[in-house]
Amino acid sequence: MNKLTNLSRSIKESVVMITGAGSGMGEATARLFADQGAITIVTDINKKNADSVAIEINNSGGKSVSHYLDVGDKENIAETVREVITKFEKLDILINNAGIAIPTNIDDDDYEIYWDKTHDILLKGQVRLIRECLPYLKESPFPRIVNISSTEGLGASPKHSPYTSAKHGVIGLTRSLAVELGSLGITVNCICPGPINTSMTEKIPQKDKDIYSKRRVPLRRYGSPEEVAHATLNFCLPSSSFITGAVLAVDGGLTVKRA
Repeated sequence: MNKLTNLSRSIKESVVMITGAGSGMGEATARLFADQGAITIVTDINKKNADSVAIEINNSGGKSVSHYLDVGDKENIAETVREVITKFEKLDILINNAGIAIPTNIDDDDYEIYWDKTHDILLKGQVRLIRECLPYLKESPFPRIVNISSTEGLGASPKHSPYTSAKHGVIGLTRSLAVELGSLGITVNCICPGPINTSMTEKIPQKDKDIYSKRRVPLRRYGSPEEVAHATLNFCLPSSSFITGAVLAVDGGLTVKRA
């Protein structure tokens, strides 16, 4: 049977760099992209975790390398990108997933310290990666950037103003760069995960998660990292060539529920 469509949904042999890929949503994204035939660059500030993910991918028949990466360190970023280009000679997809969350009140003595650290990792870290990868993304036949924000970027919770403001900034960065880089064919999109079962939420008792889900989430549960990964993959397909500046909530309906 002849194909009735023209656009490809294959990312096979594309080179994708994922930050914060040693655990959680980043790890799930690395696994999924490897399953789809991509060469995955697993980066994380926890090198042991990154190594473990890359080894598992390679043992399962995929292609992966791991790197220590601190998104707050400009020189480390430059060195890592150089090593990737030296080895693979290209970069097609950048997924800015690395993150931290430090709860703090506005009147805490260390508030500005937490503010600076949070913005340095969550927002400026994404800027650093994009700037360093941009020359190589320009050479890709289907260049993709996906920035991971949060439903905190669409709303707010108490005691999280540094995190919330940084995640709002990620959305603004995404939209601005989608406009700026559109003429180059580079798409820039944003994922806003809601309540997801990751290391950031593992300390929350399950009974509290159940209560929250039943009260706030129409699908009445927390999501899985793989569900976020699939949404990320959709933005990165060659066929997603006319989607840019999009902000997608992966939250089980949390942000649309009003009562």
